[in-house]
Amino acid sequence: MPFVITEPCIGVKEGTCTEVCPVDCIQTNESEPMYYINPSECIDCAYCEGVCPVQAIFDEFRVPPKWRQYVQKNRAFFKK
Repeated sequence: MPFVITEPCIGVKEGTCTEVCPVDCIQTNESEPMYYINPSECIDCAYCEGVCPVQAIFDEFRVPPKWRQYVQKNRAFFKK
């Protein structure tokens, strides 16, 4: 999974990340409080990381320790 969306996105769902993603791999639904990145579709371009207004997006290997659980949360969203 190249990129992961973490806790700062919760309740914000601003959406700029979805606009710049060239493969439309960032998704959500109405019951979710945040966006998620599909690990099998992400092409590791990093466009989303640079436009996130709350700095919630990280390379999987650079997710701060306090938000490591979001790596699994992103994966789990797409296994539903």
